[in-house]
Amino acid sequence: MIRILIVEDEKSISDLIRINLTDAGYSCICAFDGMEAADLIENERFDLILLDIMLPKINGYELMEYIKPLEIPVIFISAKSETYDKVMGLKLGADDYLTKPFEIIELLARVETVLRRYNKNSSIITEGDVVIDINSHIVKKNGTAIPLTVKEFDLLLMLVQNKNIALFREKIFERVWDETYIGDSRTIDLHIQRLRKKLGWEKKIVAVYKIGYRLEGD
Repeated sequence: MIRILIVEDEKSISDLIRINLTDAGYSCICAFDGMEAADLIENERFDLILLDIMLPKINGYELMEYIKPLEIPVIFISAKSETYDKVMGLKLGADDYLTKPFEIIELLARVETVLRRYNKNSSIITEGDVVIDINSHIVKKNGTAIPLTVKEFDLLLMLVQNKNIALFREKIFERVWDETYIGDSRTIDLHIQRLRKKLGWEKKIVAVYKIGYRLEGD
């Protein structure tokens, strides 16, 4: 399982990130200051580090100097939104820079992108009795292959990777169909109906009033 270290001193933000990444299938450990993070990095293995800049004891920039030789991918997450701060973070070796406040769906997408860049993404996702093989585009339910179209597969993957998050129709359409949403939801609704029927997920994929859809799960 992919292991992610979350270095964030604000517990509410740390908890929000941890809960959503855990729901997406990642294993997460939290550190609340730079010293604690350095100790964890020294003694444990991580596939990705989400790093705040303004930390107690050792700040994010200083910690980045320690992380860089270890070649662990890093995404800075900070309220510092000036271009200077972003450029400095990237020059220090970070793979990405996300400014607070942010949408969870954007964070998940950036995490996925960085992990893919390092070939660290797990290719198998399990959701209940459904197993998704990302590399082969094969979906099985109770061991039986379920034939899906390309768009149905991409839509399923987006729902599973954002489990328990309400996804706006605009976001779904732009990511799955790679086009600008023009307000016609029939295409999305049709694909949702097909997924529900094929997977027996009539109660798991729920409509969210005036927003879009959400995959519900433990």
